[in-house]
Amino acid sequence: MANVKKIAVIGAGNVGATTFQRIVDRELANEAVITDVVEGLPQGKALDILESTPISGIDIHAYGSNDISEIKNSDIVIVTAGLARKPGMTRMDLLSKNAEIIQSVSRAIRTHAPNSIVIMVSNPLDVTTYIAYKVTQFKPSHIMGMAGVLDSARFKTFIAEELKTSKKDIHTFLLGGHGDMMVPIISHTNVAGRPLTELLSRDAIDKIVARTRSGGGEIVNLIKSGSAYYAPSLSIIEMVESIVYDKKRILPCSVHLNGEYGAKGVFIGVPAKLGKDGVEGVIELKLPVEEADALQRSITEIRKEISECPETFLSP
Repeated sequence: MANVKKIAVIGAGNVGATTFQRIVDRELANEAVITDVVEGLPQGKALDILESTPISGIDIHAYGSNDISEIKNSDIVIVTAGLARKPGMTRMDLLSKNAEIIQSVSRAIRTHAPNSIVIMVSNPLDVTTYIAYKVTQFKPSHIMGMAGVLDSARFKTFIAEELKTSKKDIHTFLLGGHGDMMVPIISHTNVAGRPLTELLSRDAIDKIVARTRSGGGEIVNLIKSGSAYYAPSLSIIEMVESIVYDKKRILPCSVHLNGEYGAKGVFIGVPAKLGKDGVEGVIELKLPVEEADALQRSITEIRKEISECPETFLSP
């Protein structure tokens, strides 16, 4: 059994509910709660999941609520609340819609789960993570965003499809902002130790990078009435497990920089060590000039997006 008493998921949409299901199935805590403002939605989904536990032999206490105060005393809080992206909508179109929601949720976390580690999932990811940090006033190690794990998984998927090889043998990091501003670190991408540049042409790599950057949008355009949730939920779980079991995994996450990569006071995707205390360190990779410049452009763009966020949404 994990050494975590309670995990809360805020938002019972597809990402939140699937994440909640995986938390229960893997018995990652003694207790799990999912909350949402839609009446009956979190209760119904939680009950359905709870009724599966006798089949899987799991004894976790799982329930849903419309009362966000039910997150009280949670060790980990996962925030998926907010509107999902629709076809034709940019990630920044979501900011005006989601900033107010994230501010309200963050205030609730500060009040009811003041000692929790928070994993942000709501888009635009790097900005909502910054909002949560400012509103909760938590120490930086207890706030992080899920982005790079998902982006890296998509990148590995497309590489494996192109090379017809096992995804297990592909090692890579995607840094920078989540979405169009992500920076694939080709210099640190290899397949069973062989550099990707020895296996694929620059043109082929560029096409894979382009598809990875638009990976979320591709799914939105196919589904039309929703966005991705299977891969995002499992990406969240990889982070949660590293924290719950104190694995010290090095995972690409949106975390607070304090001079690393030449940046301060911004949340952006970099390799981070995750353990029982949250973000336990930032790993600085040696990057060639081209990739270092791309990362700096991503950081500059995130700063611009933060500056466009109304100051009222950053107040505790």
